[in-house]
Amino acid sequence: MDALAGVGSPELREALLYARGQAGAVTADDLAAACGIHRNVARSRLDRLVAAGLLEAGYERRTGRAGPGAGRPAKVYSVVPELESIEFPARRYEALVGLLVAALAPGERSDRLRDVGLSFGRQLADAAGLRPARTIQAGVERMCEAVRRLGYQATLAGVEDGRALIGTATCPLRPLVRARPELAELDRAMWAGLASRAVEGLEASRIECGSSGCLDDRSPCRVVVRLTGSGLR
Repeated sequence: MDALAGVGSPELREALLYARGQAGAVTADDLAAACGIHRNVARSRLDRLVAAGLLEAGYERRTGRAGPGAGRPAKVYSVVPELESIEFPARRYEALVGLLVAALAPGERSDRLRDVGLSFGRQLADAAGLRPARTIQAGVERMCEAVRRLGYQATLAGVEDGRALIGTATCPLRPLVRARPELAELDRAMWAGLASRAVEGLEASRIECGSSGCLDDRSPCRVVVRLTGSGLR
């Protein structure tokens, strides 16, 4: 079973979108409660997504449970890094974007990529209905929730000294950056565009984004958003 087959039915797409919409790993009980189905049906769907390479299974102890089996580790399902777009037939958009960028004059390439990335990030924010918050912590949390609503898993790992660390296994532009590493500035600017819509009074010119791990097939992307400006906290 491949990734395309894994999203070939509405039921599996619903299960995958649910998993991607959560900040952490999910269980069959979580999916069953969210979708109103039996836990055995939920487990079957999650296991099929594992077979398709879209999720990975593991075990962890969860606190706060009572009753039989409460002390046993629960089987959990996590989103795996998305390295390629799921398409049929293959559209080859990565090659097309690479050719468009190559047509730009070298001296203007970086600025153009940032402008396009900022606009794309703002479009994503609008599509997800992202509303700004007054603090960095609340704003970036809302930003991650908005990205998850669009079907891309993202989690705020922490905020300290104006720096927000985000982990994302399915960054919207990861397949593009993996195929064309020279387009990393486009990805960084996309996150800056999102952040500019997430925090009140924050201008895109005050946002610096760095990303790493995009080319590591085994790990999530790590996005660092640096926010500066008076009154931000």
